[in-house]
Amino acid sequence: DNILMKTSTYSKSNRLSLALAVCAFLLMPLAVHGQDAAPTRIGFVNAERLFSEAEASKAAQNKLKQEFSGRERQLLTQANTLKKAIDQFEQDAPKMPEDQRNAKQQQLMAQDADFQRKRQEFQEDLNNRKNDELQRFIQKANRVIEQTAKQEKYDVIIQEAAYINNRIDITDKVLRTLNAEK
Repeated sequence: DNILMKTSTYSKSNRLSLALAVCAFLLMPLAVHGQDAAPTRIGFVNAERLFSEAEASKAAQNKLKQEFSGRERQLLTQANTLKKAIDQFEQDAPKMPEDQRNAKQQQLMAQDADFQRKRQEFQEDLNNRKNDELQRFIQKANRVIEQTAKQEKYDVIIQEAAYINNRIDITDKVLRTLNAEK
């Protein structure tokens, strides 16, 4: 009487038959249009390849690297200086008078807090700029995908699937068009 028990007792062939019936139902509108209707054209674009291979994406990554490399170097220098100061403090602390040790500890904690704040600001700024550049690239890529789909008379372009036959992969066409644009 339990629904879960009933559905789990379906045999594999019953589930396959049900799946085929659903597919037939979904494809029925294509058959109803008759013999004269053009077959549905489906294309695929590998988004990961677009991000890794498109010149516009590479240029955006280089732009971000140049824009943020100076701040990143400053943070690394500050981190190294702070680490050396902490190591030196840990070595000298047992020999220091208590008031001097407390003052130095407070100074190091303030330096660490400043470093953590700058590091967080850097990460937020970097993430915001990455998102800006990514959105620009996505808009450009989507425009090129749509343009390619219209020119090639595709009905659907998908970007994710468990399996894709290379015959419908238009990633190279989209990359060529993206890379040709400046």
